[in-house]
Formats: sequence, structure tokens, C-alpha cells
Amino acid sequence: MKRTIDKEMPLQILISFDKLLQRYDEMAQSSDAFLASKAKYVLEAQAPYPELREGFTDISKLTEYEHIIKIILQDSFAEVLGQNEIKTASLPYYNVLFNASSRFKKIIENAGTDYEPFLRNQEEGIDYIMGCTVILNFHYGYQLDFSRPYFYDIPDANGIMRHYRILYNADFMEILPTPSSKEITQEDVDKLLENPEDLELWKEMIPPNSFISKGFVISNMFDVTTEHTISEIKTALISSDKRGSENFIRDLEETFKSFFKVKELKLGFVTYNAKDDQLERVFGNGMESYLLNKANKEICNKLLCEGSYKKLLNEKDYFAISDVERSYKISGGIAPYNTLQEQGIKSAIFAPIVNEGELLGVLELVSTKKNKLNGINASKLVDVMPYIVAAVVRSKIEEENLIDAIIQNECTAVHRSVHWRFEQEAKQFIMDGLDGKQPSFKEIVFNDVYPLYGQIDISDSSHARNAAIQRDLLIQLSHIKKILLKAFENENLPIYEELKYRVENYIVEVKETLFSNMEQSIYDFLNADIVPVLEHLKGNNQSLAKSIAEYEETIDETTHSYYDHRKQYDQSVMKINKKLASILDKHQEKAQQMFPHFYERYKTDGIEHNMYIGSSISRNKKFDSLYLNNLRLWQLQVMCEMENSYYRLKPDLEVPLDVASLVLVYSTSLSIRFRMDEKRFDVDGTYNARYEIIKKRIDKSTIKGTRERLTQKGKLAIVYSQKKDELEYLRYISFLKAKGYFTNNIEIVDLEGLQGVSGLKAIRAEILYSKGNEIENTYTYEDLMDELKVQ
Repeated sequence: MKRTIDKEMPLQILISFDKLLQRYDEMAQSSDAFLASKAKYVLEAQAPYPELREGFTDISKLTEYEHIIKIILQDSFAEVLGQNEIKTASLPYYNVLFNASSRFKKIIENAGTDYEPFLRNQEEGIDYIMGCTVILNFHYGYQLDFSRPYFYDIPDANGIMRHYRILYNADFMEILPTPSSKEITQEDVDKLLENPEDLELWKEMIPPNSFISKGFVISNMFDVTTEHTISEIKTALISSDKRGSENFIRDLEETFKSFFKVKELKLGFVTYNAKDDQLERVFGNGMESYLLNKANKEICNKLLCEGSYKKLLNEKDYFAISDVERSYKISGGIAPYNTLQEQGIKSAIFAPIVNEGELLGVLELVSTKKNKLNGINASKLVDVMPYIVAAVVRSKIEEENLIDAIIQNECTAVHRSVHWRFEQEAKQFIMDGLDGKQPSFKEIVFNDVYPLYGQIDISDSSHARNAAIQRDLLIQLSHIKKILLKAFENENLPIYEELKYRVENYIVEVKETLFSNMEQSIYDFLNADIVPVLEHLKGNNQSLAKSIAEYEETIDETTHSYYDHRKQYDQSVMKINKKLASILDKHQEKAQQMFPHFYERYKTDGIEHNMYIGSSISRNKKFDSLYLNNLRLWQLQVMCEMENSYYRLKPDLEVPLDVASLVLVYSTSLSIRFRMDEKRFDVDGTYNARYEIIKKRIDKSTIKGTRERLTQKGKLAIVYSQKKDELEYLRYISFLKAKGYFTNNIEIVDLEGLQGVSGLKAIRAEILYSKGNEIENTYTYEDLMDELKVQ
């Protein structure tokens, strides 16, 4: 045992057995003959050595008096309990141990030759302050909480670290002051408590060696390895960046070795993908999987036998293999025994990580020794699994957030129907980063999908917008003209007349035709030439100040222009788009339940939407042309409902606009690719580009041989090129006509060729409008307009 005292403390050590011997003095007078006889034996053995009462500082005398000390301490260290109790006599705050129990000696012997135990976390200065708190409590009488747990970490014969908590019995200690001790006031104590880390202040108040610690303590130790390892597991699992830490798995593995007392134990993890019923590798520094071995993922039916599948996935219970080799032979070499056998694993425990009935993954514990891991010690996991589950849940949330962040950064928001594919790529992105590679988000392609396109466009929106701009500009210019006229009358300056002349020219030009560059030209003129003049007039011409103030009140702070008719137009368009988009989005939720498909919509002067459906988009559901037909029928029905909803909204609009609807039918499947640079999906390949060309130009198309526009208010136009598509959509229209969506006014027309596209045809079906939500009260477009006029 250690025999040195080499640190500065407020307590001088004086080794003495006087307080214990005083108890024997009392027992020697006992009426109990046995007790009295035993006490006299101890006292007679000590009598020749008065130093044992008076005390000594030379710790080498512990060896000199070892036999006598053993007699003195024989009641405190009962021989009959020596094989069980972990116990030793010691000196407070020093690693000076003597008269150890048989079990403690065995623990030190197993730790290795010349091994000396040291107290854990002995920070510099902390023992000095702890010694001071003992003095403040027992000598000065100030009630301070000085308790602190002490531990020994000692390896066993197998090299597994064991942890022992020490409880000190200080019944045989005395605290005695020396001449160098000081008086301590409550004010001094308050100052010390306010500066718990100021070692020099503590030394000033309670100088080194100013007290004597006379006696010894008895150290009682308890094996707390299980409790300690559970705490360490908990601490490790709640730490952040576990995957990125190089030491996380290694340290956690060492902790589990102590927990199970298995030196050869190794640790692994796999996550469970419920959608694909497969186990997947957890990527990170040091992360292993002994079920997957070299694979990154595998479906559970191939990875597990019937028994292990039932235990882990159905019953969500532990699956232990105490003898892998025996199980391998009995089973005929099936999984998982074959995989474990290949890796030299002899015993294993697989524990399901379950949260609220949902399997998140599997904890893998394996050993190269037979029977080391088994169904009995598997039950020990009950105490640590809650922490593992909590850590996995948190890690899963963190991973989902990281995946979403990568997708958001690389691709912006994506539709939930294809999110799974982006999630796969984001996981690969994370794996590459953890493996030290340069991660890059690869382009995502969905092959063999069928497109559907539809739009509800505001009719003559450009004309309506230009008319609103014209009105606003004329009002603003007319107001400015009046101000300049008054300014010229008050102060006959030619510059006012010249400015008025330019304003009048702009008024004439705006009245005739509003060209695309004219609006900006007028704004530049007003800002550069008119605004400075108005500022000048406000400060120098009081008679015009009121007129200028009235003009400025009409100017919108955001656009810095007169914004009335345009505002009414913009608000009308905004209301239309908001209403139509909400209907389409709401119906889309139901359509996704029928069959998953990609969907996106755009707000322009109206609403456009794209849909793509096919087996490559659906992750688990088998695609059939029935689902394409269903989505086409759904699209027609929703377009009619959007038209109805719009015309119910129309009376509340500031500007009475009309809308026209169009659907594009494209029978050939194509591929779509997510363009990383544009952050959106687009058709892939030159041949498929024909679809995009038609989509962009179709709304401007006309009836062949005429100048009549294809899209008209009150009618749904269905553009196609194949005869089979015509027949299909005529069936849908016939069905919807019976349900009150269309009238009998159905026409089939040929379309004028577009640039690069020819041979297109269209069905135009007149829509029946309902006054309310009841489909029975239906109207044609003309009827509906008459009804609205009456109201």
C-alpha cells in the first residue's frame, strides 16, 4: 500500500489509535467478562507502545507496528468478514492505506504487480479546501455541506475496469488547533463561500498545518461498477455529435465491457427502415454492424432467421445466442448464424431499440468467447435501454433535421411524394462526409412517368393590367399638370411651362398606347425632374403647398407612384390565385392517397399545375395504368370545381376578371430530372423536350384556319394528339356530364400548328356552373353572367 504524504494541507497528520483505545478502556470495565477480557488483551498488547496512543507522523512505523495495529483493529476488521468486505484503514485526503481486508488485498493483487490505487478526480487544491470545510464544521461549528463522493477505479484480473465507492468512518478522528490557527468569523466564512476556487484566500484564512488531524479513518468500499457504467452510458448517449466523435464507440464499448464483465465484448448498431423492412448501417466514426458485416443494408428476411425475426421485430424482445457455432450447425448455416460465424463471433445479444411500440434499430453486443453473452446477462440491458432509446430518438430527430437541411440547401423544398428519394441522397451525402469524401448531391431522375398539366388562366390579363396602369398614370400626370400650371401662373418661369409640355406629351402617349418601356420612362421622368421641383415649390410657394400635399397623399409609399387601379387589379389576382390554389391543394391531399405522384403548382395570372405519375415515384405501391386514368378523371373534375369556385368569388372582386381553363394530355411516358442549378424538376432528354415546348405555347394556340383563341371563358379545353386520348377523354366528359359538370355543348377542333409542333387537336367542353355548392342548380356561362348581373 502507498506510504507517502507529499501535499500541502491545513491538517497535519498524526496517526493515532487513542480514540479507539479509549473505547477499549471503557470495555475493560464492562460487567461482560468476555468483552472485558478481549479489551484487556488489546490494551495489554498496545501498552508497550505508547506512541500508538500519543500519535506519530512517520508512516513507516505503520509497518513496524503492523502486528499490534492488527490486534487493535481486529474488532473493526472482523476476520470472518474479510473475504467479503472491501475495507482498509487509511488517512484522510491521502492515499495511505493499511490493515486492508483480505478481499481488498485480492482486488489489488489482481490489478497487477505494484499497482497502487488512486482516488479519482483529485483536482489540485480541492482536497485543501475540503480539509478546510471539515475544520469549519467540526472545530468552528459552521454547518457546511462538505460531503463528496470518492471512488477507486481498479482493473480486475481480466483487465476490465471496476469501480468502487468509498465511505469513510471518521469516528476515531480528532481535529486539534495549533498556535498558527486563526479565529474565523461569520464574515470570513461568507467571504470563503463567495470564493470557493480562490485557494490562496482559503490558505490565508486557514493556513497550512494550522490544525492537527489525530487518528485514522476506516474506508469501507462497495463495488458500484454496474451503477457507474449505467451512468457513463447515459452520459455518453446524451452527448452531441456522437457519430462524428472518433472516441464515442470506443469509450462506449469499454463501458459495456465493464457492465457485462466481458473483456472481449464488441458493440454495434443498426437502424430499422420500416418502409422497406430492412436494417441499415449507422454511418459514423467507429460505427460497426455485426449483423450486416460488410453490407450497408439488407432486408430483414434475408438477414434474420424466423426465430430472430419474430423476437426482434414482432415481439420486440432480446435475441441471445450463447453458442453461435452450435446454432450454426443446428440451423444448417442460415442467417444470422452464418454471418456471425464468418466474423469469428461465438456469442451475441441483439436488443431491439423500441420507442412507443416503434422499432427504431437494434443494439448488437458480440463476443469472441462462447457463453459470455447469453439470455441471462441480457436481462441487464433493462437498466440501460431507456437511455439508448432516448439517444436514438434524439439522434433520429437530429438526422431528420440534418437531412431536411441538406435537401433544403441543395434542392429547396420538394414534394412529399418524392421526398424519400431526396432523403436517400441526403443520407449518402452524410455518409460521404463521415467517410472523409467530398460530398456532393447527385441529380435525381425519375424514369417512365406520365405527365399531366393544367392551368386556369385569367383571360386578357395583360389588357386588364395595362388598362389599370394607364388609368393610374393618367390620374397622376393630370394632377402634376395642374400643379405645374398653377406654378407657372404664380411665377412665370419657362421651366414650368417646359415641364408641363412634357407632362402633356406623356398624357397623349399613354392615352394612345401603353408600350412596355413607357411606364419606366415616366417614372424616371417624375423622379428626376418633377419630384425636385415639387420639393422646391413646397418650401417657396405657400399657395401651392396644399395642392402638393394632396398629391403626395395619393402616392403609395411602396411603389412611389399613384397606385389605385393597379392595386385593385393586383388584389383581385391575389384573391383569385389564393382561392384556386387552396382548392387544388386540398383536393391534392385526397389524390395522393389514391396513388402517390409528384405535384407542383405555380401562381402567375392564374394557377398552373404539373403532375407526374409512375412506378419510379411510388416507393412501395405497384403502378398500373388504372391510376393514370383515375388521375386524369380527377383532374377534369377538380378543374370544373375550381371554375365554379372562381365564379362564386367573382362578385367580390375589385376588378371583374374572367378565367379560362386548359388541360394538356400527353400519352408518352418520359423522364424528369431535378436540376440542381435551377432547384426544380424538368423533363429529361431532347425527345421529351417536345412536351415542354407544347406546354409553354399551347395557351396561345388558335383554331385551325381562324384567329379564334382555343381557350375561352366558360369552357374547358383539352389538348391532345392521339385518337385514343380523344376517345378516353370523351368517356370522362360523358361521365362528368351525367354528374352535372358539363353541358351537351362539346366540340372537337384542330389547332393551328405551333413553332416546332403540329397535329394537335382539342376538345372544348362547356362547363355547367352551380350558384352554390349544390350541383343541381347549374348554369351555363351566359346564364351565370345574367344571374350575377341581376344580383
